[in-house]
Amino acid sequence: MVQELVAAIVAAGAAGLVYLASAARVVKQYERGLVFRLGRVHGDVRRPGFNMIIPAVDRMRKVNLQIVTMPIPAQEGITRDNVTVRVDAVVYFKVVDPAAAIVNVEDYRFAVSQMAQTSLRSIIGKSELDDLLSNREKLNQGLELMIDSPAVEWGVTIDRVEIKDVSLPDTMKRSMARQAEADRERRARLINADAEYQASKKLAQAAHQMADTPSALQLRLLQTVMAVAAEKNSTLVLPIPVELLRFLERGHEEGRQTQAQSQTPAPEQEAQASLDTAEHPLDKTEQAMEELRRAVEQ
Repeated sequence: MVQELVAAIVAAGAAGLVYLASAARVVKQYERGLVFRLGRVHGDVRRPGFNMIIPAVDRMRKVNLQIVTMPIPAQEGITRDNVTVRVDAVVYFKVVDPAAAIVNVEDYRFAVSQMAQTSLRSIIGKSELDDLLSNREKLNQGLELMIDSPAVEWGVTIDRVEIKDVSLPDTMKRSMARQAEADRERRARLINADAEYQASKKLAQAAHQMADTPSALQLRLLQTVMAVAAEKNSTLVLPIPVELLRFLERGHEEGRQTQAQSQTPAPEQEAQASLDTAEHPLDKTEQAMEELRRAVEQ
């Protein structure tokens, strides 16, 4: 009799343990539990921790509340300016209402994925190519609003949407490369023309300054000769200033005038005066050439 009682207690204890094991549920910190009793939602959403349900009567569905990163497959479409592109994106979303995510939609992940694809194709058709390439922030916001509007009824909120890549045809890439190259060349020519204009203004001012002081031109000439000589070239081109030629011309004219004005009765005196007059400009010429040679050597 005692053995039968002990056996009954052991059997009851074993049954209780089996019942406890089948009724116990553990909900993790990032999850929420939704209990269905005979097909209907029973009670509030179960919080994280240890929870008990009635076996064979209740059924618990756990919903993950973490942010889900879902890539959107590349969608091909034609932009508003008739350019064929392929655009892919990524959407970040999370469940905020576990009951709505389980009851209102069959598979909220698949629903968000399909809505994201259709919204991305719609955005491609409404946008131009330049917007897809340079104004992505505005397109991301518009795409987020298009996906978030129906997702609210599914208990899902869209955290953010980002366009990842825009694939262009090869012909369009070559056309854009030529356009960018032409624009760079145009800007380079404008900068070069502006530099030439500013340099011409400075040169004009320098020419006026040198016209007022002729000695400045001589100094500039000597500086140029020194710069060329510093390169150790085998050939040195030395320009002769116009002022030197004018000086020599004036010397010759003075010699002719002196010869014409000097009149002596004796033939020897006339010859001597002519010789002196002829030697006078020659001495000046040699003196000028000697000064020029010394300047070049310095």
